[in-house]
Amino acid sequence: MPAALQAESVGPVDVAVILFGGNEFNSDVVPALAELSDSGTVRVIDLAFVRKLADGSVSFAEVGDTDIADAFERVTSAQFDLLSDADLTEIGDGLEAGTSAVVLVWENSWAGRFAAAVRASDGRLIAQDRVPRENVLRAIAALDEE
Repeated sequence: MPAALQAESVGPVDVAVILFGGNEFNSDVVPALAELSDSGTVRVIDLAFVRKLADGSVSFAEVGDTDIADAFERVTSAQFDLLSDADLTEIGDGLEAGTSAVVLVWENSWAGRFAAAVRASDGRLIAQDRVPRENVLRAIAALDEE
């Protein structure tokens, strides 16, 4: 494990599959991701690209294996393999033909200190959920109507 990742202080870890139309990757999302990484909000710990071609075949590559690796290098310095070939194949099988996805695993490093304090206080997380964006948008619209 890289020295910067310590079990006692690591924050919650999330994974996201971000779908893109077409099969060509570009680095347009890197500046926003780099800003989150540079500020210490998140730490990217694994990143892979998955493609499903028109014939239904699936291919995938870790960031270091791709032609845009240089662009993503600055946000993946603490990378280690959490995503297996089986994980990436399963994700690829679920894609529509002619699409691609970035699979991103990140540590919510902003929450690491708080999580360590909770554990040190003999606390434990018993429930967590994410509010869907559509629900947030409805709530904002309702506030605007008042």
